[in-house]
Order: sequence, then structure tokens, then C-alpha cells
Amino acid sequence: MKNVRKLTEGAILLAAFTVLLLITIYIPIIGSFLNMLLPLPFMLFSAKNSVKNIAAFFLAAIILSFIAGSFLGLGFMLLYGVIGVVIGFMLQKNKSRTTILISSSLIFMAGLVIYYVVSVAFLQVNIIQELKVALNEGVINSQDMLKSMGKEDQIELLNKKIKMIETLAPYFLIMLSIMGTFIIQWVNFPILKRFGVKVEPWGSFRNLSLPRSLLWYYLIAIGVDILVHPEQGTYLYTVVINARYILEMFLLFQGFAFIFYIFHQRSIAKGFTFLLVILAFMIPIIHYIILLLGIMDLGFDYRKRFEKKE
Repeated sequence: MKNVRKLTEGAILLAAFTVLLLITIYIPIIGSFLNMLLPLPFMLFSAKNSVKNIAAFFLAAIILSFIAGSFLGLGFMLLYGVIGVVIGFMLQKNKSRTTILISSSLIFMAGLVIYYVVSVAFLQVNIIQELKVALNEGVINSQDMLKSMGKEDQIELLNKKIKMIETLAPYFLIMLSIMGTFIIQWVNFPILKRFGVKVEPWGSFRNLSLPRSLLWYYLIAIGVDILVHPEQGTYLYTVVINARYILEMFLLFQGFAFIFYIFHQRSIAKGFTFLLVILAFMIPIIHYIILLLGIMDLGFDYRKRFEKKE
């Protein structure tokens, strides 16, 4: 009886996944929003079943996705299906939200890299190269206008920015993976709760404290950049510049957490806090002040000093 119930549950979830997959592929406007729900059937099944049953469910999903959407459908299934299985299984083991976010982000990133390699090797589609070509064409088309306005220096600046975008491809990939998996959790976890799946709550953002080793990595990256000063276009330059951008983003989060903590202690309105976050991404001086606060908080444990003063 129990096996019959599991088979019925699996069949219903597979049917739901197939419908979502068909909408994603054949109705792109709606599918661009619904694709965030593709991992949901895998999460639901993996959160309540054994590894053997999950493997059988995953195999059935591979067959159905190929029938429904050929190689495109198979690609969607492998990307979102693996993420859904991992998240669901980790929920079953009562892992923390942070652990789930990190693990699923790494899987999402690996999936995007594989998708990119397959696109270049078999479909002859290089998204990064096409973006670079489109941006270069935009610069060429705007050259005459910039020259007529006496802003020839802007042309060189735009060319440098285009080269920087290509160099920072790994950084954008990592940020896209983290944001993508965060949105997947944000959309699907409330639904999982309604189906009786236990989901550990997020801790308060103001209590966020990243590993202190990140600060040392950041200092090493800055030191290499200043002392070695690798030439643009070299492998070392790509590694160092991406490391700096990635670590700065984490340190910025640490700075935001510190600000949230202080404002919470002082009972400052949350609206002002969120306004400061928005301004940090618009005004460079505020961005760097919060980054500096993140470095100071991580390096000198400023929150504890604040507690003592309180």
C-alpha cells in the first residue's frame, strides 16, 4: 500500500514537472517566470523518499523531458532537476539554509558552465562572444555622435568596459548562480512548507558573520594586484580581478549585516536601512564606506565592541 502511494505521488509530480517544462519551452513569456518552479517536483519527492526512489524518479524525469522537449527539455531537466534533488535531500537531512544555498549555487554554476561548453562545442553558440560583438557594434555606432559632442575619450572608456565585462565572466557566473538559487528557494520554499516539508528558517541577516579567512584572501588578492600588477589579458590578471570582485561582494554583505545590526540596536526604522542598501549600489562613496565597515567588522569584531559599550 505504501509503495502504491509513493508511485502515485511520483507520477503526479512527474506530470506536474512535464506540464511546467512544456510551458517553459513552448510559451517563453510565461515560461520565463514558471521555470523557477521546475525544481519543485524534485524537491517535494526528494524531501520525503529514499535515495533508491529518488534515482528512479530522476531517471523517469530524464525520459519524459526528452520526449516532451528533446535535447532542450533534457537540458532544462538536468539543470533544475539536479538542483531540486540536492535541495530536497538536504532538507530531508535538516541542513541549514546557508548550506543549502552554497551547495545548490555550486551545482547551478556547474550546470551553467556545462551548458555554455555544450552550446559552444555542439550548437556553435558563444553567448559571451555574441554579447561582446553586440557591445562593440554599439560603440562603433555611437562613435560619430560622441566625436561630434567632443567626447572622444568616452570611446576608449567604453572599449575598456567591454574588455572588463569579458574578463569578469567568472564573477558574473558566480553571482548569477547565487542569485538564481536564492530566487529558487524564495519561490519554492513557501510551497514546500504547505506540503508539510520542514524548512529551516533563515537566521537574522544582521547576525551574519562570514569566515575571517575571506579577509585574508582579499588582502592577498590586493597585494598581488599592487605588487605584481599583472598585465590585462593574462591568466593571472583574470584570476586576481575576479577574486577581488567576488570577495568585495561578500565583504559588502558583511558591511550591510553590520549596519543592520547597529540600526537594530538603535531602533532605527527599517525603511532607512533599505534605502541605504539601495544608495550603496548607486553612490560609489557609500558603497566603499560600507565595504570598509565590512572589513573592519570582520577583522576587528566591531559588533562585540558595540555590545560592550551598550
